[in-house]
Parts: sequence; C-alpha cells; structure tokens
Amino acid sequence: MTAIFITATGTDVGKTFVCVSLIRHLREMGRIVDAIKPVVSGFDPDRPEASDPGILLRALDLPLTPQEIERTSPWRFRAAMSPDLAAQREGRRIDVDAVISFCQDAIARRQDILLIEGIGGIMVPLDEQRTVLDVMMALQLPLILVAGSYLGTISHTLTALDALFRRDMKLLAIIVSETPGSTVPLDDTVAAIARFAQPVIALPRRQPPQTDERAGTLAAFDRIFGRS
Repeated sequence: MTAIFITATGTDVGKTFVCVSLIRHLREMGRIVDAIKPVVSGFDPDRPEASDPGILLRALDLPLTPQEIERTSPWRFRAAMSPDLAAQREGRRIDVDAVISFCQDAIARRQDILLIEGIGGIMVPLDEQRTVLDVMMALQLPLILVAGSYLGTISHTLTALDALFRRDMKLLAIIVSETPGSTVPLDDTVAAIARFAQPVIALPRRQPPQTDERAGTLAAFDRIFGRS
C-alpha cells in the first residue's frame, strides 16, 4: 500500500483531522509519509497556518512556505464554497485532468506512503461535469471514507458507500470522526454503520482521548496498514 485517497461523506466532517491522525500514527510506526490536498477552498493567503494545507504541513514537520503550500495544494480558492463555484468567483476553472496528473506525479515521486486528501464530499463538483469521484475513479487508489457523528450521518454514509460500491472502488475503512457537540453518541453511530460495512473506526475528538479509546483507534489503524 503506497498511496491512499481520503474522501468524505460531506464537507467539514473531519478529513484533515483524520489525515493528521494518520500522519502521526504512520510516523510513529517508522513510515515515511507525505500528504497533499490538491484542491482547497476557503483558503486565506493571509492566514495560511489556519488552512488545511497549513495544518498538513505542520503535521509533516515541513515549513509553511509559499513553495510548500503550492506543492501541497496547487488549486487554492478564497471562497468557502464548492470548488467549481469558488473558481468561478475568481474567473478561473479547474482543469480536472491536470488535478489527476498532479496526483499521479505525486504518487510516482513518493518515498513510502502518500495520503491524498480530497475536498468536500465524494461528489463535490470540480467543473461543469466532473466531481471528486471522477478523480478517485481515475486514480483507482484504496480509499478511506470519513464521516461525522452528527444526526443524519448514517444516511449520508450509506449513500456515499452505495456510490463507491457501484463503481467497484476499494474501501480500506470508514473512519467516524466525532462531531463536536453532536447529540448522537459516537459509539452508536459506529455500531449502526458497521451493520452495513466494515471496518468502521471511531476517532474521538476528546483531548486527551481516553486510554481505551486511543488504544482501540491505534489498533484499528495498525490493521489497516498491515502491522500485527
């Protein structure tokens, strides 16, 4: 396993939080890790440290320079909207074939494991006709699907799974990233989704997490990456 695409059931459910958790865990395992997020919206160039590429670079212990930000996220847009609309706001258009080629080049250059973080949910539009799902289908990488634990996430997750399974996409795991302030217990959400697909991993947001929660999450990560 050399490259993994991290997608989600929707926006703001915790993809970057999951990426950071995986980066830290893989580095603790002694792996060499890199991460990219080709397309990002809601990017404030005056506060790059608060952006998703900035958070990924910090987790990788890489400098927050314009060059590293460009290497991580070449397609950056100011408006916090779907990328196609955010690009339109700036009089730009996303070349989806170029996004795919960028990812393929990063895969070819990897030293060990590369994490590719998508934008929004699996079918967020990138241009007039194509979505993030089209990029995933072109790359044919194993996937991690990130979901939240908010009320309604079970239906959103099963809908996303249906779209992925209909296209014979390889799913490594579903990670349920705890939604702050949710009225639905994290464990209940995980149990409900697990009736339909496996494996499902709970990722609590409590800081610091309970010892048994952290142990369970790390053990599940180990299973994904093949360490006994």
